Amino acid sequence: HIELMPVHEYPFDGSWGYQPTGLFAPTSRYGKPNDFKYFIDRCHEAGIGVLIDWVAGHFPSDPHGLEYFDGTHLYEHSDPRKGKHMDWDTMIYNYGRREVSNYLLSNALYWMEEFHIDGLRVDAVASMLYLDYSRKEGEWIPNMFGGRENLEAIDFIKRMNELVYGHHEGVMTVAEESTSWPMVSRPTYLGGLGFGYKWNMGWMNDTLRYMCKDPIHRRYHHNLLTFGLLYAFTENFILPISHDEVVHGKGSLLSKMPGDGWQKFANLRCYLSFMWTMSGKKLLFMGCEFGQGDEWNHNKSLDWHLLDFPLQKGAQSLVRDLNHLYRSQPALYETDCAGEGFQWIDCHDSDNSIISYVRIARDPDDLVVVVCNFTPVVRKGYRLGVPTGGPYAELVNTDAECYGGSGVGNAGRVEAEMHEAHGRPYSLVLNLPPLAALVLKPLTPVKQVETGPAAELAGPEEISTQ
Repeated sequence: HIELMPVHEYPFDGSWGYQPTGLFAPTSRYGKPNDFKYFIDRCHEAGIGVLIDWVAGHFPSDPHGLEYFDGTHLYEHSDPRKGKHMDWDTMIYNYGRREVSNYLLSNALYWMEEFHIDGLRVDAVASMLYLDYSRKEGEWIPNMFGGRENLEAIDFIKRMNELVYGHHEGVMTVAEESTSWPMVSRPTYLGGLGFGYKWNMGWMNDTLRYMCKDPIHRRYHHNLLTFGLLYAFTENFILPISHDEVVHGKGSLLSKMPGDGWQKFANLRCYLSFMWTMSGKKLLFMGCEFGQGDEWNHNKSLDWHLLDFPLQKGAQSLVRDLNHLYRSQPALYETDCAGEGFQWIDCHDSDNSIISYVRIARDPDDLVVVVCNFTPVVRKGYRLGVPTGGPYAELVNTDAECYGGSGVGNAGRVEAEMHEAHGRPYSLVLNLPPLAALVLKPLTPVKQVETGPAAELAGPEEISTQ
């Protein structure tokens, strides 16, 4: 799938579409409505689904918009303590008014019925759920029970998800929700909000904080890599590297990485491989896949000319190969949102800044082993416990020369010995490349996946709405 930032009509280019005035109109910046339909059709012909960002949490106060639409506060609350968004100086919909909720619900269905959109990523869900969002004491009005939850917005969100999933097979809804609100991606009949997926903002913040640190200091922050697995299966998560992480002075994904030019790209390749093989679906903002140097600027194109350079071309080639790996290995996608699809091999090797884990398909005999070395030190003779003996193929090595790496590895194949390690009866002796990830797959059938004490953090089986 690809996800488009908001395409409904908006007046200010600098809002990137997140302050829309015409929810039923594809923006004229890129053509007419039929042109947008043609674009969606061509994506579908190529086997690509299309999601759009959907902004139902607020709207701008432009005079040609919805504010004071008929001379009254028709769409927004009259009291600014409920009707004005403090962060963006915009207006908040009155979800408790039937006409307003029907307007938004019909719009959600409109994009799927008229344009065959495959899903909605709902923007700023947290700001919809809480009456005190970005407000100080005395600047908000409690609900009828004295709480801070926006009951009308919650009912609206649940109804939206019920209608979307009830009327359109194969679509998805995704919540950008940054708090600990429970059961965001669980069905409404179980008490959830009904979304298909939730952005994992915690994973994103923790892992980027880790990657920004010099490798010499990473041993003291190892928990930033592993903490996300404590809650990874409480929701159907998407691991999001979005536009928000590469704007407003934050720098591009590449520029966050420490070290010289070579080390920056090695860190980027290792991080992307860690992301692709970790539990949860993946979202990557344009330009990150080839190492865009500057942060994103909506006024200009991406720096496609950088693909003339080997390191940028190598990063793009790796993402291409990771996509093919992801699609070809059920262990990487079938059980993304369930605890039985993940086992730690070793999450404790902070001294070497190495993590290793197993990803398992619905068929427990189908698995891959992943090991990531987050230091620029080559680890020769590194013993790693694995589920079964026999030969293992090196499916991906991010330090391969074709990606711009140094070429350290295991010649594409390594044999597991009957030597206990990490609570498992077999083990591999590996050459771990610097700032790199390896993905290995047993070439003989796995008879039984050994769990061992290292798998205790895998978590329980969870219900999936997909």
